[in-house]
Amino acid sequence: MKPVIVLDVVGLTPRLLPHLPNLSRLARRTGHAPLRTVLPAVTCSVQSTLLTGRLPAEHGIVGNGWYFRELGEIHLWRQHNRLVTAPKVWETARARQPGYRTANICWWYAMGASTELLVTPRPVYHADGRKSPDCYTRPPELRDRLTEELGPFPLFQYWGPTAGIASSRWIVAAARRVLRTERPDLLLVYVPHLDYDLQRFGPDSRQALAAARAVDAELAPLLDQAEAEGATVVVLSEYGITPASWPVDINRELRREGWLDVYTQAGMEYLDPWASRAFAVADHQIAHVYVPDEADLPKVRDHLLRLPGVDEVLDRAEQARYGLDHPRSGELVAVAEPDAWFTYYYWLDGTRAPDFARSVEIHRKPGYDPAELFFDPADPLAKARAAVGLARKKLGLRHTMNVVPLDPSWVRGSHGRLPDSAADGPLLICSDPAWEAALDATGAISASDVAGLLLRLQGLDG
Repeated sequence: MKPVIVLDVVGLTPRLLPHLPNLSRLARRTGHAPLRTVLPAVTCSVQSTLLTGRLPAEHGIVGNGWYFRELGEIHLWRQHNRLVTAPKVWETARARQPGYRTANICWWYAMGASTELLVTPRPVYHADGRKSPDCYTRPPELRDRLTEELGPFPLFQYWGPTAGIASSRWIVAAARRVLRTERPDLLLVYVPHLDYDLQRFGPDSRQALAAARAVDAELAPLLDQAEAEGATVVVLSEYGITPASWPVDINRELRREGWLDVYTQAGMEYLDPWASRAFAVADHQIAHVYVPDEADLPKVRDHLLRLPGVDEVLDRAEQARYGLDHPRSGELVAVAEPDAWFTYYYWLDGTRAPDFARSVEIHRKPGYDPAELFFDPADPLAKARAAVGLARKKLGLRHTMNVVPLDPSWVRGSHGRLPDSAADGPLLICSDPAWEAALDATGAISASDVAGLLLRLQGLDG
């Protein structure tokens, strides 16, 4: 049975492919096809569909985060695999082929997953407020081997204003080591680099094209190793990033209408989901809008439909058309216009913003914040203050890294809605020509069919 390597090259599209010569060479040999993604087209939802063959209504991952009604709290970027409520492709494979082994290198929901090997970012949160780069692995000793060989996981190049190629380089190197020493039957590799500059500068920018060339160069040794070891390579993406220049302050609008409540501590305002009649969990171009009282639904929906930048507002019946009608979803789901995206901002006065708003705080913000990819361009001292702050933290001193802008207008790319053009959507490439049997009548493959394709490539689909 030939090993299968799945490279999740985030943000890769047919339009961008010509700028990645190594992947283009692979695509010319066996072709490529559009991948029909899911709504919302965001990392956690799409990855869960790819690995289960189910839509969000079945596997439960309705976004990168949602309002946990049982806790009364909004959480994004949780890590435990138990949140994915559907069997995974490797579990099906193992049932059909005893001894089947899977390695997960930085795909989401790795914690608690039933894979034999895993590597996932896991910072050390010190009692004095410092956050140190690190990773969690299984088996535990894999962490020590990778850290000794590659250095600590480059957390600050994985997300934030300094996010860049170093994180993808480390991930690819870790994947090459695991492939060489462990020979898993299925190797999942998450390659995030295109996500950064395509959101910062837009997918048509010179920075985006440079990022494409950079990530392609990092992938070349892994592609060569896969070929030498007789592995099948599947390259895919979760979504395409398209130009965006229109931030939509959906929570501010709900607050102005009297539906969203806040509470104040130390002069800072915090979203109060328990008391709010309507609030949104913003996630790129999708926002789950939670409306506890059914009587409020018609007027909230009608108002949002009139909000500039909003394309659709889906009630439960309309969510069902997209396979998104899960209890974790909002009573309403707002979809942005093609060049728009949703901010999480809920304060009306910037001086009342919480201190985490100017920091990289993915677990504290009640929504996704792409402004975390920037040092505040309006603050010429932002980088210098960040360097001083980092030095203070290394000395064990408390310091707030308030360098993220509160102005969302710097963001130039987004994703989340279904693509309006196949050229700007995700794609799939496979080194085994047999993959073409998985294409539908239009020459595309659905995200929900990828798990079946992986089984078929190893003769485990029967």
